Amino acid sequence: MAGSRAMPLLRQRRFLVLLALGFSAGVPLPLVAGQVLRQWFTESGISLTDIGLTALIGLAYSLKFLWSPALDTVAPPFLSRLGRRRGWLLLIQPLLILAILATGFSNPATGPLGTAALAAFVAFLSASQDIVVDAHRIEILEEEEQGYGLACYIWGYRLALLASGGGTLWLVGALGWGGAYAYAAALMLVGVAATLASREAPAPVTPPVPWSTRLNTSVVQPFADFMRRPLWLAILLFIALFKLGEALAGIMTTPFYRSLGFTREDVAAVATVFGLFATLGGALAGGWVVARLGTAKALVFTGLGQMLSNLMYVALAHAGHDYPMLWAQVGIENFTDGLADAAFVTYLSSLTSRAFTATQYALLSSLAAVPLRTLGASSGWLAESLGWPGFFLMTTAAALPAMAIMVFLLWRLPPPEPARAVEPVL
Repeated sequence: MAGSRAMPLLRQRRFLVLLALGFSAGVPLPLVAGQVLRQWFTESGISLTDIGLTALIGLAYSLKFLWSPALDTVAPPFLSRLGRRRGWLLLIQPLLILAILATGFSNPATGPLGTAALAAFVAFLSASQDIVVDAHRIEILEEEEQGYGLACYIWGYRLALLASGGGTLWLVGALGWGGAYAYAAALMLVGVAATLASREAPAPVTPPVPWSTRLNTSVVQPFADFMRRPLWLAILLFIALFKLGEALAGIMTTPFYRSLGFTREDVAAVATVFGLFATLGGALAGGWVVARLGTAKALVFTGLGQMLSNLMYVALAHAGHDYPMLWAQVGIENFTDGLADAAFVTYLSSLTSRAFTATQYALLSSLAAVPLRTLGASSGWLAESLGWPGFFLMTTAAALPAMAIMVFLLWRLPPPEPARAVEPVL
């Protein structure tokens, strides 16, 4: 009887652990690959060209599949007695805290390369934490608990985006950049506590698999299988280009708002907090649109919305320091991005083979982000060359190649219906 009463409590603790680990995973992202770092660079007088190059910092999140097999096969040094997952987490998380602190106490005004290098190190550690947390999440839950566990993780992640993104920007005025980053580093203690409170899943009894074999299984075989399908190159081009206009515009939003006279607090309240809720609302509405229209029609409808929403930047550029227009621009742009995310993720999911569902989806979504990080690095140079209205008109036009490829693919290879429901990408 006592055992039956204890089981719900044990499961409840596991879900709380995943909520906290999701929070820990979300903390670093705004600090090194989002609005917080770009706001800091903008206020430090860094050129638009150099701010655009910060897009490259986020490559670690897109390429983490390259070293994930190593974290699966190599025992964590010094902490192996805690288990493979908990040992790696308790090695990575303190390093993350120190790296975030070091980033905060650097000075981009006098040493932007040093700040960028520290931010890249934070991104690498953060991506590594993501790898271990994902594996730990899957291993500590039963099959029927995976959906609820993933939901806990995602909501923890989203809460962290608010606490680390908006919260850090709000505190700069009172604490300075170093103090605000110290606050963000302290948020990582939630993840440390969750790791200590969690329990390691029993180690598999199967013999260890070499790193090269795991890389072949997780990257080479799924990609080779994908290349055997018709029009695979056109599909990859579409995946790579679908978010290009949004990515180019998104990297420049912080210096753009600053140039119009909006404050750091405006960015925190409107672009970060309100923008996140608008994206979530769009993602929820996008699921309904996919269910009502089907994947193909929803992809066209939401893709057009995502493309045309960039014209709101042009309207804001002409309106200037206009708060109602700022709220409208952020709301429409983020809502349409959430709509498009829902349809795009559903389409990506329809492309996976049953033999490689998880690995192929992870690989496709990672590859989709690589061109955005690399091509997105040119956004600052383009903004300086074209001016704000011309730049945002260009980002609108940048979506046209993907739209043309999409219509061609939907005509030649319509996705199966009904589409599978998938959680939108964060």
